[in-house]
Amino acid sequence: MIVTTAELFKHAYGKYAIGAYNINNAEQTMGLFKGCMASKAPFIIQISKGARKYTDKLMLEGMIRSADTIFPDAIFAVHLDHGDEETCYDCINSGFYSSVMIDASHDPFEKNVEITKRVVEAAHKKGISVEAELGMLGGVEEDVKVEDGAATLTDPAEAEDFVKKTGCDSLACAIGTSHGAFKFKGKQSLHFDVLEKIKARLPGFPLVMHGSSSVPQDEVARINAAGGQIKDSAGVNVNEYLPAAKLGVTKINIDTDGRLVWTRVHREFFRDKPGEFDFRAPGKVYIEEYAKFIASRNELLGSAGQLDDLRASLKK
Repeated sequence: MIVTTAELFKHAYGKYAIGAYNINNAEQTMGLFKGCMASKAPFIIQISKGARKYTDKLMLEGMIRSADTIFPDAIFAVHLDHGDEETCYDCINSGFYSSVMIDASHDPFEKNVEITKRVVEAAHKKGISVEAELGMLGGVEEDVKVEDGAATLTDPAEAEDFVKKTGCDSLACAIGTSHGAFKFKGKQSLHFDVLEKIKARLPGFPLVMHGSSSVPQDEVARINAAGGQIKDSAGVNVNEYLPAAKLGVTKINIDTDGRLVWTRVHREFFRDKPGEFDFRAPGKVYIEEYAKFIASRNELLGSAGQLDDLRASLKK
């Protein structure tokens, strides 16, 4: 059942975080739904600009509708990830999305406000929520590329001003995470001090963490052992997910980890079975491996086991 992002946030706020997972193909979609149903967790499906171009936006929407039929007990929202203004309007007018993200964080503050406000006005007319971003995460993710030196943490005072001026429904904050597989050097942690200050200025307001993959080192090691060359990668400490959720982080984006699982499964499969050419065989392995990964992340986010209580609250 597709619900609004606002309904998910209302139930989760201050207790747990909703896992927001990107999809690009049928195998990811099946693994995601299987994992969320196994862990009894609500979730958010994220569709990026790159995913909408990879096959076709209608193909992705068709897969989601089909999964909704196959898994009738699932409760989830559909979200545009890192959209520009044009893509946001396309998704708003499609009538399929629960929420959109307008990412104008690379623009100066006032320009970010101006663009975000326009998207908010268009979205709210259709009952669609808007996620905006303030501050800039480092790293690379599809169309997003920010050098480490240009990355900036979100200023708490600016966050309060930004939300008041734009009317956005949730805010992606830069609190030390980074896009891609090469997030941290050393043992950097999330900036909980910044997060606490933002929450104090925006009590009850849903915050979002982008670039929150953990980049499991066992996955990286297995990829490299099977011929990969992913080096010096590091991610977010998974034990920081729930503490962040307690401070108002209601949505946590995890994308890179799913790509690592895909890469590991396929590298190992064709290394061990070089004569195989049926892509469905490794695809089946990936679906099950991704489902296990998703279930494990939902446990860490605190969203596992929340499905029945959420369903009851939606009926009130």
